[in-house]
Amino acid sequence: MPDGKEPVSVRVASGIDAVPAQDWDACAGGDNPFVSHAFLKALEDGGAVGADTGWLPQHLVVEDEAGHVAGVAPFYLRGDSYGEYVFDHGWAHAYERAGGRYYPKLLSAVPFSPVPGPRLLVRPGAFADHARAALASAMIQIAQNNGLSSVHVNFLQKEEWNYLGTLGFLKRLGQQYHWHNDGYRSFDDFLAALNSRKRKTIRKERRKLEELGLTFEALTASDLQEHHWDLFYRFYRNTVDRKWGGAYLTREFFFRLHETMADRAVLIVGRQEGRIVCGALNIRGADTLYGRNWGCDTRFRFLHFEACYYQAIDYAIREGLARVEAGAQGQHKIQRGYTPVETYSAHWIVDRNFRRAVADYLERERDAVGEEIEFLADFTPFRKEG
Repeated sequence: MPDGKEPVSVRVASGIDAVPAQDWDACAGGDNPFVSHAFLKALEDGGAVGADTGWLPQHLVVEDEAGHVAGVAPFYLRGDSYGEYVFDHGWAHAYERAGGRYYPKLLSAVPFSPVPGPRLLVRPGAFADHARAALASAMIQIAQNNGLSSVHVNFLQKEEWNYLGTLGFLKRLGQQYHWHNDGYRSFDDFLAALNSRKRKTIRKERRKLEELGLTFEALTASDLQEHHWDLFYRFYRNTVDRKWGGAYLTREFFFRLHETMADRAVLIVGRQEGRIVCGALNIRGADTLYGRNWGCDTRFRFLHFEACYYQAIDYAIREGLARVEAGAQGQHKIQRGYTPVETYSAHWIVDRNFRRAVADYLERERDAVGEEIEFLADFTPFRKEG
């Protein structure tokens, strides 16, 4: 971007292809793969995102007067709240009972991916603050100009959360469970940091699977072949069907992921007698392994813990990664070395009366979530000093 050019306009892109990949990624950076052009394009090209799915792309693009891209934001017009993992169904019901219309609403997030990361994506440089302000202002203006109920920014970074709070967005606190690498040299080194009872439990769980002849391997880059994705999609559908849920992701999405992001995908597969019986998909960032989806066609006790948690930790230690983020929910993760951490979302409510009610609720909810995180931190399996 030429010196002296401030961002002067914001346009809406009805698909990620309307923004050149190099411009989008110059704003998104390379640390978090979920806000990359390739990942968002895989969702759109794979049919997981689009008008028919309730996720209508309305990506925001800030440009200077010469047309250079200074900032972008993944942005969607939503007809429901499924696949978001920040639950506002109660707000929708309350507003509609009072005679309002909650949907459609606007959302800045990564579809079906409860992964913390940046949402106001700005190109580094002197005009970053201008671009960030333009993105936030555009979100509000689009909602107001089109008679929409609200704008939501989910799983954003804490710095962005605080910034949007100064603009009048309501601040919501959530929690997840992340594993942190404390300089471990091996999985046994990690186990040595746990108290004796938890260390024995994990070893027992892993030994049970070894006795059944299960082995595990992490596949990435050129090791991944199309037949692996066919198997994994079958496992994914099996898991969804057992939970009576909806399959948000498509086979075509995984195919696109394989085409453009195989070097970021880490597919942990479990084999018994040479046959692949389960798979756990992770996406690798600059210093973090993100656990995403998993499934199996043969059920074994402790298989989920091994494929999704222990193998992810093992991989992160081998690769020198700082964290494993294992997705939303699941207090059972605490006993496997994952500790509670805060997550953040910000919400602009147009109706003043409804806004006051939500603000009151969120104030009490933040206190409760903070207390729960503090309480749960006492139950981690790590040895206590003294």
